[in-house]
Amino acid sequence: MNDTHYKPSAANRVWRNLADHTATALTILATIVVISPLIAIFGYLLYKGASSLNLNFFTKIPAPVGETGGGMANAIVGSAVLLVVGSAIGVPIGIAAGIFLAEFGRGGRLANLVRFTADVLNGVPSIVMGVAVYALIVLPQKHFSALSGGVALGIMMIPTITRSTEEMLLMVPHVIREAALGLGVPNWRSVLSITLRTASPGVITGCMLAFARVAGETAPLLFTAFGNQFWSANINQPIAALPLQIYVYALSPYDDWHRLAWAGALVLISLIVISVSLVRYVTTRGVLKGAS
Repeated sequence: MNDTHYKPSAANRVWRNLADHTATALTILATIVVISPLIAIFGYLLYKGASSLNLNFFTKIPAPVGETGGGMANAIVGSAVLLVVGSAIGVPIGIAAGIFLAEFGRGGRLANLVRFTADVLNGVPSIVMGVAVYALIVLPQKHFSALSGGVALGIMMIPTITRSTEEMLLMVPHVIREAALGLGVPNWRSVLSITLRTASPGVITGCMLAFARVAGETAPLLFTAFGNQFWSANINQPIAALPLQIYVYALSPYDDWHRLAWAGALVLISLIVISVSLVRYVTTRGVLKGAS
């Protein structure tokens, strides 16, 4: 039996190298196209808002109408409160729904209903979500509050987290589940300790996408949190938020407020990028240490 090996011709080698380099170039180009808008936006915000950043911006509340100076310290704290409340609602419910869809409800009517509801909620305009929470919470309480704002943001986070969690869990090889069950591990524990942990980087990415989406929302907060010009961290009272403060300043006729609006936008996008990066870094290190 002759031991023959296939040797591509010179033309085939040239064609393969050309296809390889073309694919690599297109991939790099696509990466640049994706990153360019973020770099352009961040650069323009630095140009317009960096000059207005000072200690007062991070330590003072907004100045009275017509006066210069002041800051957005209360809005920064208010945004943190709203996002914590929203994440406390949206993350557990979203992950639990994703686990149900991927592990326990495949093909069932309830699973199809949950999946359809998540897809519909994902396309609902944020202002409609704000009006709905206004009718369900604000009107019965007869006042605006940070709680209602957090509920609106949390509901907006649920569909993104649900669908991303489902997709990440479905990507986990089925043999991992079978190995755990073969060792006598209960199904619920296998899902929580093995399957979910294996898919945790993707699940965390979905949570961060949902977090980044709601962090800059203004419309639902107009009907729920409403805004506050003073210090407040009470979840049962109206509260300030960076998107709301930016919106108010951008509509004002005062140049000083316009500069503060640009500075607020720069701080908002910086906080989102930093928080997402830190969470991804910490969780990735945790996953790698656990694997080792």
